[in-house]
Amino acid sequence: MNNEKVAGTQAVYADLKGKTVLVSGGASGIGEALVRAFAQQGAKVGFVDLAKAPGEHLAGQLSAQGHGVEFVHCDITDERAYQAAIAHLARTLGPITVLVNNAANDVRHTLEEIDGEMFEKLIGVNLKHAFFASQAVVPMMKAAGQGAIINLGSIGWMMASGGYPVYAASKAATHGMTRGLARELGPWHIRVNTLVPGWVMTEKQLALWVDDTARELIRRSQCLPGSVQPEHIANMALFLASDVSAMCSAQNFIVDGGWV
Repeated sequence: MNNEKVAGTQAVYADLKGKTVLVSGGASGIGEALVRAFAQQGAKVGFVDLAKAPGEHLAGQLSAQGHGVEFVHCDITDERAYQAAIAHLARTLGPITVLVNNAANDVRHTLEEIDGEMFEKLIGVNLKHAFFASQAVVPMMKAAGQGAIINLGSIGWMMASGGYPVYAASKAATHGMTRGLARELGPWHIRVNTLVPGWVMTEKQLALWVDDTARELIRRSQCLPGSVQPEHIANMALFLASDVSAMCSAQNFIVDGGWV
């Protein structure tokens, strides 16, 4: 079976139909694949992004296909604005019981060039928003008696990759946040897990960093041939959001072709 067919294979999770799902950074890349996958399951999907035009286009396209999707243009690093957007989506789509903290920016940077302002910006886009989104949706999940929080991690810090130390620190902290929240929220049947992508072939990655040298590194490093696609990450997110993963919490679910 070729890689494209594997990426396009999607299980059906009947319990996701009608659930309200929030995805951050949903206008492109992995986020777009997540929005599409949950919409195709019959979930009501709210998503936010700083990229207004792509977000509006995706929401319009899916709505025209009969899916319950709403987009809010939002800067997730502004926690008050983000929590207001979450409250709006909960009013229009219903209480949020699945949260996918996807938004991130793996912009390359060095130790020497980072000042306090840039450090805070990188922490904001890679870690802080996930905490405050969780804070906003947990009361809804407690009221529902269940919920799933899926934090997007990274194999980058596990591999001790260079070139983005604040991003690596943020993603390592995300894994720690998952563990802490899983313990705290477990009594309400709220599951918290980290979905850990490998090197995913998004348009951004292909445009900026995936050259012949990178492809050779991927070929040598992955156990499986082929490339990790956004749909592979979305498929794991569906599993973690569904009741079929009812006893999975505080774990790392790595989708990297067998790299780490």
